[in-house]
Amino acid sequence: MTARAVPILLSRDLRETLGFYERLGFENRGAPPEEWQYLIIGRGDAELHFTEDPDVDPLTTASMCYLYVDDAGLQYEEWADLVPSDPATGSRITAPVDTDYGMREFAVVDRNGNLVRVGSAI
Repeated sequence: MTARAVPILLSRDLRETLGFYERLGFENRGAPPEEWQYLIIGRGDAELHFTEDPDVDPLTTASMCYLYVDDAGLQYEEWADLVPSDPATGSRITAPVDTDYGMREFAVVDRNGNLVRVGSAI
């Protein structure tokens, strides 16, 4: 059996979310966000979906997912200057760390409060 899971994260503003992730190299793979009130983005084999929820509080939401990449250190270097820290939304990027469980990881929090943990094997 072949299976694949795709997270569905929350977005206060799908157009803003699309812009945030386009800066990170993702592309829109669905209809314009206004057509479905839904957003499908991808980068290589990775895919994220977003549903519109204008009431989501970016400072308290628990939405998150894990994104596996070939080299988390290189991915961090590519994205580090593209994610500005924003205390009003909690948006930020954290430096990579090597974990006890054999992964190099960093985190991106988007302007909706979605935590995207990015990692690769050490």
